[in-house]
Amino acid sequence: MEGFTPGQIDGTEEAAVTLKVGGRDKAFKGLPYLLEFVLPNVYFHTTTAYAILRHGGVELGKADFLGSH
Repeated sequence: MEGFTPGQIDGTEEAAVTLKVGGRDKAFKGLPYLLEFVLPNVYFHTTTAYAILRHGGVELGKADFLGSH
């Protein structure tokens, strides 16, 4: 994230994003792509990894999942 400048990201809310999902093209605009596809997938995979590690005996707690603020 530190490698990006505001100029590289500003204005991409409406940019066209197309990717293959299940062998079919899925079209998004930039902001809906982030909010409706990227973030849910990040949360899903993070939560799944956390659960697998806990199931495997790794001592993790809520703070490990949420991080420190």
